[in-house]
Amino acid sequence: MDQTKVGKFIAALRRERGLTQEALGQRLGVTNKTVSRWENGNYMPDIELLVPLGKELGVSVNELLAGERLDDAAFRKQADENLVEAVRESAFTVKERTEFFKKKWRKERFWFIVLYSALCGALSLYLWLNGWLALLAVLWLVAYCYLNNRMMAYVEGRVYGSPKPPLGS
Repeated sequence: MDQTKVGKFIAALRRERGLTQEALGQRLGVTNKTVSRWENGNYMPDIELLVPLGKELGVSVNELLAGERLDDAAFRKQADENLVEAVRESAFTVKERTEFFKKKWRKERFWFIVLYSALCGALSLYLWLNGWLALLAVLWLVAYCYLNNRMMAYVEGRVYGSPKPPLGS
């Protein structure tokens, strides 16, 4: 995919429709600077904007990604090439996706984890001072299992495409 070619194509289609960058941006819910970046080949439109952008400009997503209008034969050939390239660029292993969502979950819940750990630490100190070491070990095991279970429910929902995120994630 040639970003510069796609950008020039978007600019030409926008002008054909008599739209300014600002007007096109407003219709798509983005700024005129974003449209300018697409047209200069600095960025590609987000995947969720390809269909609405194509509708606004009167072309298919396949033509947008090709950066040109296509006849039937070229359309089919380009569709295959676009699909292969999209899959190649977005191919992540399950392990890579799992690690990504684990990091994301930890980052999003950093303060919850800190507060939860502090609470468990305070309770641990109390149990240790009162000689309840067996209960102390159980407390940390339960705390670890609780946090790990919440994280993995979140991760599996994202990696395997759960329709609704699990409660509390």
